[in-house]
Amino acid sequence: MARPLRIQFPDAVYHVTSRGNARADIFIDDSDRQTFLNGISVLVTRYNWLCHAYCLMDNHYHLLIETPDANLSQGMRQLNGTYTQAFNRRHNRVGHIFQSRFRAILIEKDSHLLELCRYVVLNPVRAGMVTVPEQWRWSSYTATDGTSDWEAWLRCDWILSQFGSSRLEARKIYRKFVYDGMKISVSPWEALKGGIVLGTDRFVAMVRDQIGNVKEIAEIPKTQRLVGRSSLEEVLGGCTASCKDKRNSAITVAHVKYGYSLKEIADYLCIHYSSVSRIVKSQLEKM
Repeated sequence: MARPLRIQFPDAVYHVTSRGNARADIFIDDSDRQTFLNGISVLVTRYNWLCHAYCLMDNHYHLLIETPDANLSQGMRQLNGTYTQAFNRRHNRVGHIFQSRFRAILIEKDSHLLELCRYVVLNPVRAGMVTVPEQWRWSSYTATDGTSDWEAWLRCDWILSQFGSSRLEARKIYRKFVYDGMKISVSPWEALKGGIVLGTDRFVAMVRDQIGNVKEIAEIPKTQRLVGRSSLEEVLGGCTASCKDKRNSAITVAHVKYGYSLKEIADYLCIHYSSVSRIVKSQLEKM
């Protein structure tokens, strides 16, 4: 079974989600939601997390978490585990309530965190549950815009600092920023790289260096292990049969460095995969 790649390093920022098993509700009522938030408040202190935004839906949740101490997995195991126990006790149930493991998208803070903060609090609007974000009690929107109490564990400072030094003015601009997002049809996930990273090319390259030896762990999906790799067009686009040395070198790079299969390379070049195999073998023998 494939398992998601967990990339952890100090000060990493994540968009974290977890869904109910078979898409069932994980929050039956407001008491469940409050229990979940209480759990986050404990973990934020225990694991030194910074929670920039959140939204609790019916069958899933969204968190934007920054981890100064590179400990996301440790904290998430406790969050989902303790909530499952509390949920089952309260509703006289047994077994899993979450669908497999939590999902964590690594976010470049400077380029994408602000947009994700808007995306998260607009989830109830996009789902048709409310018409405007302040109507949904179970998100960080009203705490950030100042119309409800600011939970001690929620870190709204960074978001508001992006809109000005005066908190009153920053909240006004923040509200407009979120409302403007209701008119945008393009999803931020269209720029997702390898299913796990959202950021600039420079950030993706840094993440690729962090991955290191996990490239060899087969049960992690290839798109995640090889996040940010160059496309076949980029590697082989300038190669022609008339320049065999250049083509053969590029074929070897595509297979050895970027992890493309012999068949993928053969299909791109419209040649037989056995020819690609012979080329790679010959090039490696010369090294």
